[in-house]
Amino acid sequence: MPITPATATHSPSNGTAEPILLELVDEDGVTIGTAEKLAAHQPPGQLHRAFSVFLFDERGRLLLQQRALGKYHSPGVWSNTCCGHPYPGEAPFAAAARRTFEELGVSPSLLAEAGTVRYNHPDPASGLVEQEYNHLFVGMVQSPLRPDPQEVASTAFTAPAELAERHARDTFSAWFMTVLDAARPAVRELTGPSAGW
Repeated sequence: MPITPATATHSPSNGTAEPILLELVDEDGVTIGTAEKLAAHQPPGQLHRAFSVFLFDERGRLLLQQRALGKYHSPGVWSNTCCGHPYPGEAPFAAAARRTFEELGVSPSLLAEAGTVRYNHPDPASGLVEQEYNHLFVGMVQSPLRPDPQEVASTAFTAPAELAERHARDTFSAWFMTVLDAARPAVRELTGPSAGW
């Protein structure tokens, strides 16, 4: 993992894990404080900043990831290309690019802002709550993937019809359809009408 100013303070050299802090925000997305990551997801949840990335190949297919089984939150479920939380003070765009590289071993060849969405999604399996002010990004991926097995169990490129079948058959993250629907206008602009999004 490349060490950047944002990650350096969260990657201690002595081997001890520092608590990961998230930015708490108000309903307008204005930062109002910080909270430890797990605490922010305990019911009823604290509204915090997050991001979701949707990357597509040249054929307009969406890159999905299946979250690793070892994740404490929503393990083994399918979701969008990448999602996570900026560190306090880290720009959402920078966090989205950073986590995409950390999880999938690839940098987007194009990444653009696609708006924000606010939601409250309890996760029935874990009892945790996603109370998020989510920054959306769409883009392209053109390099071979090198997923980190600690983060990603599997990946798949999917067209809209295949996604509908997969969504009916497999378990997806509680937030997936909310963030996809919110990003659809930007997705359609990126992929064009023939892709069918």
